[in-house]
Amino acid sequence: MRFNKSPKYKRRRRIFFLVVLGILALNTFFLVKAIKNYTSSKSKKKEPITANKKLSTKKAPSKDKKSNILLSFAGDCTLGTDTSFGFQNSMPAIFQQHGNDPSYFFKNVKSIFESDDASIVNLETTFTNSNVKTPKKFNFKGDSRYAKSLTLGNIDAVNISNNHIYDYGTKGFEDTKNTLKQNKIPYFGEGNKYIKEIKGIQIGFLGYTGFDSSNSKLNSIKNDINYLKNDKKCDLVIINFHWGSEGTYHPIETQKTLAHFSIDKGADLIIGHHPHVVQGLEKYKNKIIAYSLGNFCFGGNFNPKDKDTYIFQINYSFNNKSLESQKIKIIPCKISSTNNINNYCPTPQQNGEKTRILNKVNSLSTKLPNKLSNDFINIDVKK
Repeated sequence: MRFNKSPKYKRRRRIFFLVVLGILALNTFFLVKAIKNYTSSKSKKKEPITANKKLSTKKAPSKDKKSNILLSFAGDCTLGTDTSFGFQNSMPAIFQQHGNDPSYFFKNVKSIFESDDASIVNLETTFTNSNVKTPKKFNFKGDSRYAKSLTLGNIDAVNISNNHIYDYGTKGFEDTKNTLKQNKIPYFGEGNKYIKEIKGIQIGFLGYTGFDSSNSKLNSIKNDINYLKNDKKCDLVIINFHWGSEGTYHPIETQKTLAHFSIDKGADLIIGHHPHVVQGLEKYKNKIIAYSLGNFCFGGNFNPKDKDTYIFQINYSFNNKSLESQKIKIIPCKISSTNNINNYCPTPQQNGEKTRILNKVNSLSTKLPNKLSNDFINIDVKK
């Protein structure tokens, strides 16, 4: 028997097939999407690099990481005066003559300190309003505005271990540290340590008065070096010593003992000051000892007989934190820009005076037991 399929029946059958096809299409869509998500999650675990990072265009990192670090050091900076001195020709008088401008003092050496990675000086004064002096021959203090001259002169940190930091007792000492903090000037010495990272290299700075080589002093030095080298992982440890005999051009035995001991225990560079005159340089176990840099910006004497000084520079070359080489340079200076008086403005020397000061330092160095070899020192007398 044949059924007569009416138009209504045919229309229902078409709708039925369309619904079935729609359901199949949706199932297929969700199945494909699930497979893609599964595949994508697998690929992410294996390859974490996304298209946005574009790391495939970068070059492979170099195995060698080389860095050169240039450090500068200068001697005694007595930014102040003794109140028993006359006002005429004193540092406060010259400061007043130049409009109370703190940029005056280091203006002639600023460009040198600008071009290095760190500049360090010995701060041999107090910044305090106290009038209670420690009983002694000379007591130095300066206006707190003088501290600004350090930052304006591009000096990065100061040593405070010397024989004048307690000229106004504990109050003067604390006032000085507070003034340095207010001016964001790091300091070290008198139990304070300073660590500065330069180009990935950690450098630790220590400061001491070195008028004796007692067991107590030696133990402190040894422990401080160990702390910086081992606990703080410093790549270099540099020590400032305030030591020696005033007016003496040759280091005394205490200086040599402290310097050699410090290097034996791991110090990498020794910088000295206090004698008010320059002394020679020595190489000991391939490390440099600069026994005295002399005065620099020195308010302690309005006209010292010997105005010679120098900026000591050392350039360290590292490869992956391993020290490859070191070269030193001396920049001859005088503590004043004029010869007849001290105007408290240290100035680099040229021509004959430059050569004379270089020869003077070289001559003093040759009298030391461990002489610098020509390939170790880089002193340019031509410029």
